[in-house]
Amino acid sequence: MRSVRMRILTTLLVLAVVGVGGWQLLPSKDDNGKAIVVGTTDAVTSLDPAGAYDAGSWALFSNVFQSLLTFEPGGVQPVPDAAKSCGFVGSGLRTYRCELREGIKFPSGRTMDAEDVKFSFDRIKKVNSDVGPASLLSTLGSVEAGGMTVTFHLSAPDATFPLKVATGAGSIVDHTRYPANGLRTGTAVDGTGPYGLKGYAKDKSAELTPNASYKGAISSTGRPVELRYFDSPAELEKAWGGKQVDVATRNLPPKLLAGLNPSDPRMRVSVSDSAETRNLYLNTRASSPLHDTRVRQAIAWLINREQLASTVYDGTVDALYSLIPAGITGHNTAFFDAYPAQSTEKARELLTEAGVSIPVRFTYGYGKGRGAAGEEAEELKRQLEASGLFKVDAKGYEWSDFQKRWAGGKLDAYAVGWVADYPDPDTFGSALVGTDSTMNTGYSSKTVDDLIRDTRQLADRGRIATDFRSLQTSVATDVPLIPLWQRKEYVVSSEDVGGGQYLSDGTGIFRLWKLSWI
Repeated sequence: MRSVRMRILTTLLVLAVVGVGGWQLLPSKDDNGKAIVVGTTDAVTSLDPAGAYDAGSWALFSNVFQSLLTFEPGGVQPVPDAAKSCGFVGSGLRTYRCELREGIKFPSGRTMDAEDVKFSFDRIKKVNSDVGPASLLSTLGSVEAGGMTVTFHLSAPDATFPLKVATGAGSIVDHTRYPANGLRTGTAVDGTGPYGLKGYAKDKSAELTPNASYKGAISSTGRPVELRYFDSPAELEKAWGGKQVDVATRNLPPKLLAGLNPSDPRMRVSVSDSAETRNLYLNTRASSPLHDTRVRQAIAWLINREQLASTVYDGTVDALYSLIPAGITGHNTAFFDAYPAQSTEKARELLTEAGVSIPVRFTYGYGKGRGAAGEEAEELKRQLEASGLFKVDAKGYEWSDFQKRWAGGKLDAYAVGWVADYPDPDTFGSALVGTDSTMNTGYSSKTVDDLIRDTRQLADRGRIATDFRSLQTSVATDVPLIPLWQRKEYVVSSEDVGGGQYLSDGTGIFRLWKLSWI
């Protein structure tokens, strides 16, 4: 998912409160229903699950909608949520069947049945939004519904299909309230998640109230929450410093994060490793100045990730040299192996061999207000132009506009974060480098596609490491993208709010129900 989802790495939790006692871990009984205010810079693209495939939207979806399956904190295998049971039928990994829980109610009072599930999956593929999750369901052939049983028929074996069902793409909507062939407009949401959406102002706030009718995987629906959306990390920092928010996450400025003091009794700080990555995507189409593989390889010879991580991000991210991040099956250092040190000489040789005019001019787009994206763009522009081999026109765009521009092939290069959709290396495969990938670079490789297809036929996910390492070697040669860094996850909360350590584990599930007054 655009900056997609997961954390199975070791978590470091620092509760920055002196003398944490048992009393501090108990919810306060005297909060009078006061909402916990959570601040973030992750924008919501759409309130309709068929029209969004990004971290901000999916964070909201995980609270107001249900999927058949979900992930427990730190879990790598999905567990039933709206379903009471799910499993493959037979040994071919092509038929997947779920039995729904009884008595799940939509806000209208209707009881959820298999027709709602079928409708929800079918419409994502029918709508096929440029910024929606249809690509995630590429192996879904058809859906059959009967009573409380839903059966998915896959076009090819796909051991990862249950993981995809557990994502925002599996959000179940009321089939009487959503159009079958288009996106729903307005600010209403008809889901069955642990929260209801009481109020919403685009790019400003979302007011959530616990859903008393919720039936699913979690035992408690938590406290009222108000999500507040900020245009930039600086604005979020100002709100945090002014005590306008009780919790701040994704994304505070790197300087503030680097300077957090675990001994400060005024706050609680949670720091955990994550599998969120950021890549520089390169347009491989014939119309792009980066069409020639040698031009993209030349860029790879010039990028200094370590400097980027230390200067722009103050050490709050780690340099990344592979498509698949550390801690995930198949991780390697393919880009370090291929481009071990910055070399203007090697880059010049490649451009000369390609016969292109030097400097090569290209456009570089990024999402405004998305972390330190602007500073990152300036640093990468400086690195590339210092060689004398490239001239970069870097420009920031509002998030929705940015998505449409890269989806339409209007940018030569664009930096986008990726939060893993599910805890499996497949989420870094087809979505990022497969033919017709959601990142829309125009890249297509039979070798890469075959490796992705082959790994999906293996129910034993421990056997896929070799194929994914081979895939990354091919990507490092073809360079449809350049890995930049892997993020650490930070959540800060005031001293009277507990549960921040459980809020986000990188699976794209934003566990607002874990927050409480203490």
